Amino acid sequence: MAFGIGTNTQAADAGVVRGRQKDIACQCWFTSTGEIMPLMLKVKDEDGEIRAIKEITVHSKELKRYAGNPSIEFDCTLWIGEQRMRARLIYYLTQSRWVLNFR
Repeated sequence: MAFGIGTNTQAADAGVVRGRQKDIACQCWFTSTGEIMPLMLKVKDEDGEIRAIKEITVHSKELKRYAGNPSIEFDCTLWIGEQRMRARLIYYLTQSRWVLNFR
């Protein structure tokens, strides 16, 4: 077809995830409308100890595609003891896997 009409029908891609990533376990609440709300996460620290983070403030949520994989990215503030940390929680839909991405 002329001018490429109908040739670029793929969904937009966000590229690759930047920053440090850690695989995590995440406890979620799925609402009746299908929304996902992270309640708690567990992450292994540098000493190999598993830490539970229960204070999570979600600022925004966005559907994205990283390298073609659909995901939901949560922009969050996590409270670890007295320390506050800004991070992104990413849920990969096809793999049913959670990742914590530090900025």
